[in-house]
Amino acid sequence: MAGGHPWARRLYSAALLALAPLLWWRVWREHRAGRSRGERLGWIPASSAAERPLWLHCASVGEVQATWPLIEALRHRYPQRRLVITTMTATGAERAVALAEKLRHAGDGAEVSHYFLPLDFPCAARRFVTRLRPGLAIFFETELWPNLLAACSRRGVPVAVVNGRLSTRAFRTYRRLPRLMREALSHVTWLGAKSSQDAERFEALGMAAQATTITGSLKFDIALNDEAFDVSERLRTMLGERPVWVAGSTHSGEDEVLLATHARVRETLPEALLILVPRHPRRFEAVAELCAEHGLACARRSKSETPDAETAVYLGDTMGELRALYGAADLAFVGGSLVPVGGHNLLEPAAMGVPVLTGPELANFEDVAEMLREHDALVEVADGNDLGSTLTRLFGEPAERRRLAEAGRTAVETNRGALVRTLEGLDALLPE
Repeated sequence: MAGGHPWARRLYSAALLALAPLLWWRVWREHRAGRSRGERLGWIPASSAAERPLWLHCASVGEVQATWPLIEALRHRYPQRRLVITTMTATGAERAVALAEKLRHAGDGAEVSHYFLPLDFPCAARRFVTRLRPGLAIFFETELWPNLLAACSRRGVPVAVVNGRLSTRAFRTYRRLPRLMREALSHVTWLGAKSSQDAERFEALGMAAQATTITGSLKFDIALNDEAFDVSERLRTMLGERPVWVAGSTHSGEDEVLLATHARVRETLPEALLILVPRHPRRFEAVAELCAEHGLACARRSKSETPDAETAVYLGDTMGELRALYGAADLAFVGGSLVPVGGHNLLEPAAMGVPVLTGPELANFEDVAEMLREHDALVEVADGNDLGSTLTRLFGEPAERRRLAEAGRTAVETNRGALVRTLEGLDALLPE
């Protein structure tokens, strides 16, 4: 694929280097004990010439969770190859490391390990790719790092973008950098686009149509296991018959609205319990303090506190349990949708058989929302007041809750298949 503009990448690299002090300060702040900051500059253990691991990059914790079916499939499909997961965020790293440890104990597939993605400085990108020696680089969704892509191309590493998506906001941003994006996409060997609209947006930025396949969303191939259902069942048994709703992946500015909403719901249904799960672990303490400020008795899952009759909020301040917490509720509100974040994964509660509610901010999940709408499986609210009245109504309508739950499960099952199509595309890059 031709048409690159390396001078645009040189300008981009110069801008990154000018921001280096700020970027390194953030790396320093988010550093985790036991991990080398050198990973952010590409200093990782060198792979052997024969190893050629598979490299999968996910931005953060949500993407790590979403790629779980693909991770499982790759390690069984290519058991002779080590699978390396990289993330940008510390929370994503924690989730990836936890999953790698779980798979290591299972011992029935390829080894899985984690590194932090290097900052996209030219020297760091080259060093990382040179030392890792990947047989295939797989980037998830919108992770397009020009110097890393160029480093892969220079080393002859095929690059795949899977579950490729471009939100309206991301597309507008990238369109302002046409030469940089055209050169970056010239290094992508194959794109598995989430939808025809996403494929068109990538092509408008310079991606070759002949190297693009519309695979559908991997998020519909959500991995369900007995462990999550077992945790849900135990928690639901502990909570009893009281009305329970979950607010998952919530953000600053949204928690305040949700707690006020819950207080209003409890005026009509005094036994109602909110399971509140903030998106970012660094906010757990602040949200616990918010509960106290709103006069809502709070039990914390991280401290093994058991909700009793007086508990108004059960704070899900642990990692990797959101899906199980969704499954223990009567209704599920997916956060990031009452504030301009763009929403989060609507499919997790749907797959667990729980009715899905969302606010109006859905830029990152508009295609998923549309599929749920087509199945009449999504309840959309305008604001906190609307959410409160909708929750109160649905708590009193068990038949409607059952209908929404079944419609959500059907929507997920009907749209599965992206994983098979994605693996077919990757197989063509790894013919062994």
